[in-house]
Amino acid sequence: MKIAIIGASRGIGAELSKAAIEEGHEVTVLVRDPAKLNISTPGLKVITGDILDPSSVAAAIAGQEAICVCIGIPPTRKPVDVFSRGIQNILAAIGTESNQKLILITGIGAGDSKGHGGFFYDRILNPLLLGTSYADKDRAESILKASNVEWLIVRPGFLTNGPRTGKYRVIENLSGVTAGKISRTDVADFILKQLASPTCFGKTPLVTY
Repeated sequence: MKIAIIGASRGIGAELSKAAIEEGHEVTVLVRDPAKLNISTPGLKVITGDILDPSSVAAAIAGQEAICVCIGIPPTRKPVDVFSRGIQNILAAIGTESNQKLILITGIGAGDSKGHGGFFYDRILNPLLLGTSYADKDRAESILKASNVEWLIVRPGFLTNGPRTGKYRVIENLSGVTAGKISRTDVADFILKQLASPTCFGKTPLVTY
């Protein structure tokens, strides 16, 4: 499969890129600084650019079967719009006559997962350090849900650098659920399994141990 990964220099995007290449997919990454990309393989196409630049977004997703948005930003209390503007740029580049799949990574605290991160995260960490980011993630989710593309919103639990186990919970109904940990490699595992056998598209699952 031809997969475009936006935000591949670290975190989930980096792990997804490595795993996708190992599985034989054709991977194109959009990164701001290729020097920070810790992947070196002849099968990788690298495009220098930014999700906020429509031309580089269009170049990265052209001809791709799937687009995975894995961008992240440092904690901030300043206004944030990179997630919503980025999704708008991607949807504009996809157009209305495309069969491309679009996967967006947000996190626990986005949409109806708010309040399912535990007391410290829900009452202290998220409001003080992540509130503006998650407000924009909410906007990005709403924009994507209102689109005509085949979409999947992935909300990982608390991320670790643990191994790829392939053993985790995929939870759609969060009633009574508090998110746990999940490795970045297992989030990548979930994404690749969904691309191979879509069962959660049109949904917003929490992925956690």
